[in-house]
Amino acid sequence: MKEVNQIIEQLKKKKYKPVYFLSGDEAFFIDKISNYIEKNILPEEAKSFDQMLLYGMDVNVQELVLQARRFPMIGDKQVIIIKEAQHLFRKKAETDAFESYLNNPAENTILVFNYKYKKIDKRKKIFKLIQEKGVYFEAKRLYENETLNWIVSTAKEMSYEIDLKSAQMLLDFLGTDLSKIYNELDKLSLLLPKNSRITPETIEINIGISKEFNNFELKSAIALGNYHKAQNIINYFSSNPKEHAIASILPLLYNFFRDLFIYHSLNDQSKFSVARALKINPYFYQEYQRAAIIYPMKKVTKNIGYLRKADMQSKGVDAGNMTHKDILNELIFKLMH
Repeated sequence: MKEVNQIIEQLKKKKYKPVYFLSGDEAFFIDKISNYIEKNILPEEAKSFDQMLLYGMDVNVQELVLQARRFPMIGDKQVIIIKEAQHLFRKKAETDAFESYLNNPAENTILVFNYKYKKIDKRKKIFKLIQEKGVYFEAKRLYENETLNWIVSTAKEMSYEIDLKSAQMLLDFLGTDLSKIYNELDKLSLLLPKNSRITPETIEINIGISKEFNNFELKSAIALGNYHKAQNIINYFSSNPKEHAIASILPLLYNFFRDLFIYHSLNDQSKFSVARALKINPYFYQEYQRAAIIYPMKKVTKNIGYLRKADMQSKGVDAGNMTHKDILNELIFKLMH
């Protein structure tokens, strides 16, 4: 996130590089940089003449180099953005052609490669040349705790405040897909006044995630040993199977007890040590601290076994006539007794 902001800050200052090679698994960050360049480098009147959008499946590097060597028609810069650039460099001749270009890149051209879900071999000469002449950016997927912090900081950039519980609701419902989360926050920005607070109630009303019946509340109920609440949530989930499929519930519970297993294994169980080990926000430390009392190591081990069995049953193995609702109700009972 920090590197993305640094690249965009340099672009805002008009400190341009001839090549921006945007690679990696998190498409959201690649798109953020690429979209900024597409929208902001050239004035509108120049874009029709000096901005090109190409696709890796439709062009080869030799053709691209020829385009990069031409002079702008109106201004002093041209921008060439290559979407799906992961389809380039399939042949050695293409790599050689680009290495040759990088040795003497055109000063009036900005080349942007959207090289999604792949990375260049960092042992190769081409990688060193990109780093030397341009910007090489590798977008890595965020861990859950990093995604949680990203939600809070992104809301702040939009001039909103969001508490960690509300952020966790979004994370549990949408997963770590940053594009989906951003789109929901963007929708909220159209509905809420600036500088207001995004709450569980806000999310329930505008996004449709129940503030009482969601993955966050289920995990919390189990962590605190509140069987009645956990059962009510499971019953609600079972009545809304499309939105709360068993395939999304079981991994959540498995990850919780796996983390609790790690918690019990730690020599240092202080707040920040646990947060680092479990890759969680320190805000959730007390939940694990209390859960560790309710679920000692022996019980945690049994529960992981129950979860594995439930996973097999959900796939039809040794399930008999049990429905997903039956599997979940039996599982919750076993986990909490």
